[in-house]
Amino acid sequence: MSSTGFRRTFVALSVCSLALTACGGGGEDDSAGGKTRITVNCMPPKSAKVDRQFFEQDIASFEKANPDIDVVAHDAFPCQDPKTFDAKLAGGQMEDVFYTYFTDAKHVVDINQAADLTPYIKELKSYETIQRQLRDIYTVDGQIYGIPRTGYSMGLIYNKKLFQRAGLDPDQPPATWDELRTAAKKIADLGNGTVGYADYSAQNQGGWHFTAEMYAQGGDVVSADGKKATIDTPEGRAVLQNLHDMRWTDNSMGSKQLLVINDVQQMMGSGKLGMYLSAPDNIPILVKEKGGNYEDLALAPMPGGEGTLIGGDGYMFNKKASPEQIRAGLNWLDHMFLTPGDGFLGDYARAKKADAPVGLPEPRLFSGAADAKDQEIKKDNANVPVENYQAFLDGNQNLDMKIEPPHAQQIYSVLDSVVSAVLTKKDADIDQLLEDAAGKIDSILARG
Repeated sequence: MSSTGFRRTFVALSVCSLALTACGGGGEDDSAGGKTRITVNCMPPKSAKVDRQFFEQDIASFEKANPDIDVVAHDAFPCQDPKTFDAKLAGGQMEDVFYTYFTDAKHVVDINQAADLTPYIKELKSYETIQRQLRDIYTVDGQIYGIPRTGYSMGLIYNKKLFQRAGLDPDQPPATWDELRTAAKKIADLGNGTVGYADYSAQNQGGWHFTAEMYAQGGDVVSADGKKATIDTPEGRAVLQNLHDMRWTDNSMGSKQLLVINDVQQMMGSGKLGMYLSAPDNIPILVKEKGGNYEDLALAPMPGGEGTLIGGDGYMFNKKASPEQIRAGLNWLDHMFLTPGDGFLGDYARAKKADAPVGLPEPRLFSGAADAKDQEIKKDNANVPVENYQAFLDGNQNLDMKIEPPHAQQIYSVLDSVVSAVLTKKDADIDQLLEDAAGKIDSILARG
């Protein structure tokens, strides 16, 4: 899943899946007056005025530097609509360079809708600077089919002010699930509607968080070969028992359940919630849209010290794209997204002038010298309290980074019912819930 829809300035940046007739793909004429024409998606909509302006500025500067390339960008919201994504691919209506979630990569390759970029990859100057674990997501059977654009990892957002009021050290966030439970109880005991810890349990988001919590316990949702569910385990029971005990024994999760991301963000922004799991890109939303304060919001790594869920997005190429279009598209990606400290996502000086948050610990795309350069420029332009995120940066160095499971949304739907049962029924049978869910997930995996 997308953590929020990646946020850059004032509104969501996730864009493009137009109606099937609106986005032409590799079937379009790839030349225009002697130029190589490429269609691309995920251009911010007109309603996202600042993002739209930046995107258009960067395309204009790219075309000026590359007068032989014509970029035709398509916009919509969101960048990818799961309801139309496969239909656009099958119908030949996908753009030449199209947005995908990390979890899409193997599927698009399996249905033979992706161009093999391997013969051209040396022409992407930035490729070797991108973190290997992110590059590997778009590598299938040794061949390269896509380029990462952003990445996120889950952590624990917490309210420093509530920590202080509850007698907790805001500079020492919970490092274990037992410590989180203790902290949640102390925060809830403040009363006046204050909730210690909140979690999602509807619209597939409960299953998404269950997966993140399994990784944090050192477990997995699906076996390494992708054939069997691995939730009916001590780690799975630990996740659910912890939620049950906080909800029913400690009363630290509040009485209102079946929450989704907007509910929890509203609670945190209003100062009534101590902690919840999320990625760094939630923080500007909490401030810009939900009434929060950057100074009060801090970020810690996932409790448990074992693992964390990572996600993100990138671009793949239409299988009908010509060699010239592939080369032009790779050149465009370098210019737009893959130059440290520059381009649509990396021009931190420009973002700061537009009052966009600069200094959040993610997305963190690069490695080595490229990462050092990107981080230095980000630090020089930071306008948020970067010290509030240091624990997250330090802790992530020791965590196993795990991508979402195959058939993630179908699996999350199954796990939603498990999490919601535990949070709404005091006598929920955890063992039976896990056994039943494992059988359903096995059936999903068996269908391929």
